[in-house]
Amino acid sequence: MPAFGQEAIDGFLPVKPLVYHILLALAEEERHGYAIMQRVRERSENRLRLETGPLYRQLKRLLDEGLVEESEHRPAPDRDDQRRRYYRLTRLGHAVIAAETERMADLVNHARRLEDTQQAEA
Repeated sequence: MPAFGQEAIDGFLPVKPLVYHILLALAEEERHGYAIMQRVRERSENRLRLETGPLYRQLKRLLDEGLVEESEHRPAPDRDDQRRRYYRLTRLGHAVIAAETERMADLVNHARRLEDTQQAEA
C-alpha cells in the first residue's frame, strides 16, 4: 500500500458528518450497505436516516478516494446474500477518521476552555 503523509490526510479534513458516520461504522468492522445504514441510525440515535441512494453515492466516492475498499471476506453462505458487497476502511481511511476525531476533540476542548473562562469571569 502506498505511503501517505499528513498533508494527504489533512486534505480530507474536515469530514462531513454523514461521511464520518459511514467511516466510523466501517472502522468497527466490515459491513455491507444495509448494515452501514443500520449502524449509522443506531449510533446517531435515529437522528441520521441514511437512504440507499445517498449511501451508495458516498461509498463510490470513498472508494474512488481510497478511503474505503471492497472486501473479499464473506460470511458463511447461510448468513450471506451473494448480491451484497462488503466494505472496509483502508489504512488511509483509518488515518483520516483518526485525524478527524482528533480535530473534533480539539475543537470541543477549546470550546470547553472558553466556556470555563467565561463562567469564571462572570
